[in-house]
Amino acid sequence: MRTLTVIVPAFNEEKTLKQSLSRLISQNYITQIIIINDGSTDDTAKIIIDFNNLDSRIEVVSNHSNKGKGYSLNLARSFVSSDYVVIHDADLEYDPKDLEEMYKLTDGNNLIIGSRFIGNKKRNNLYRRTLIANKIMSVFFSIVHQVNVSDIATCYKMMPSKFFKNTTFVEQGFSIEIEMVAKFLKTSRQLLESPISYNGRSYAEGKKIKTSDGFYYLFNTLKYRLY
Repeated sequence: MRTLTVIVPAFNEEKTLKQSLSRLISQNYITQIIIINDGSTDDTAKIIIDFNNLDSRIEVVSNHSNKGKGYSLNLARSFVSSDYVVIHDADLEYDPKDLEEMYKLTDGNNLIIGSRFIGNKKRNNLYRRTLIANKIMSVFFSIVHQVNVSDIATCYKMMPSKFFKNTTFVEQGFSIEIEMVAKFLKTSRQLLESPISYNGRSYAEGKKIKTSDGFYYLFNTLKYRLY
């Protein structure tokens, strides 16, 4: 049986973190949970400590200031002790129950993408412009990298730990989503997709990704294909 580490980057997620982590620790097949407190200034740190005392699978890493998602994932690399690793955002947009279906598709070498655009899972997309932008970015990535990816911007990417730990990622923000898959494709074409559910949150509720991140996605799609 392959082992699985879930990395949870968290920045000022006190409103959703408790419920998000409760969902996560209920998944018994998960071997290790690494929570990165990315310089939070609210009660995120306290919630993380409470869960650390509750579940022995949890390990906590902290940044003194907010560094971004990419920085946090790089920081977690040395703590991973499993066969596979996946990222779980600390909000409630993704349901960790979907990770089990992805986990069943792993073969030791492939990368599994949790797609919000295939299958019949329940989805709630609040912003039509974001939905359209995500599909455009996915088509663009697929053409540039000559692969079929329906949802390149998804958080759920389950990858071999040997790839994750031995690859240096340079993107500090959300563009690491592009970098991870692009760099994996340079080593292997073993990529699968699995349908996942999605419950998009509003900017008023704390959604952090911006329009500018979409342009970075497009630029980095080309950058990591050419270099």
